[in-house]
Amino acid sequence: MKRFLIGFCTLVLLWSCGSNDDPPPSPEGANLIFPLESSECTTGVSVSETLSQVTFEWSASAKTDSYRLIVVNLTTNIQQQPLNTAATTASISIEKGTPYSWSVTSVNSSSGLTATSDTWLFYNAGSQTTYAPFPAQLVRPASGATVQKSLANEVVLQWMGADVDNDLNSFEVFFSDQNPPTTSVGTTNATTMEYTATVSSNTIYYWKVVSTDSEGNTSDSGVFEFKVF
Repeated sequence: MKRFLIGFCTLVLLWSCGSNDDPPPSPEGANLIFPLESSECTTGVSVSETLSQVTFEWSASAKTDSYRLIVVNLTTNIQQQPLNTAATTASISIEKGTPYSWSVTSVNSSSGLTATSDTWLFYNAGSQTTYAPFPAQLVRPASGATVQKSLANEVVLQWMGADVDNDLNSFEVFFSDQNPPTTSVGTTNATTMEYTATVSSNTIYYWKVVSTDSEGNTSDSGVFEFKVF
């Protein structure tokens, strides 16, 4: 009987210890609904000559207690004050006639873990009838990265571009070891979103992309930097 009790207690102890090894709950990323990707948002409620209130919407995500709405003005690269909510909608006032990006971070309060949605771009409608392209989103090399050049002493620069009017015309690449980069090294058409640059080892480089549409409207990606081994 004594051996039975010892064995039973050992099993209980092992079970209780094992339960503590369960991974902490990790939330899933939310799916964005509105404003639509690469669209013009015309549903904002005007609150002043320069601002309108836009309602953002996303789907509920599993293992999530709250959401953090992140909205960035792409003209100034200034982020709005993040808005925390347990709901799947939130309304904020943003500038008219301005490009924005938005994303949602799902939060699990018990574990402290988070998950981030995709990032969508949109123009908040203003009085203009034509819009500049969205600023190109620089992808690779990531800003602050250290990269290995190819045997041909080259690095491939990659970005993403979009335009609410669907009239993108070209991308001009500025690349230099000086900041800001003022040397134009090449122009690609609207469907080519990469450029191969010649580099040297142990050098920091700066690059940006200027997008142009068929109306002559332009936008600037802002500057990324990277170092070559």
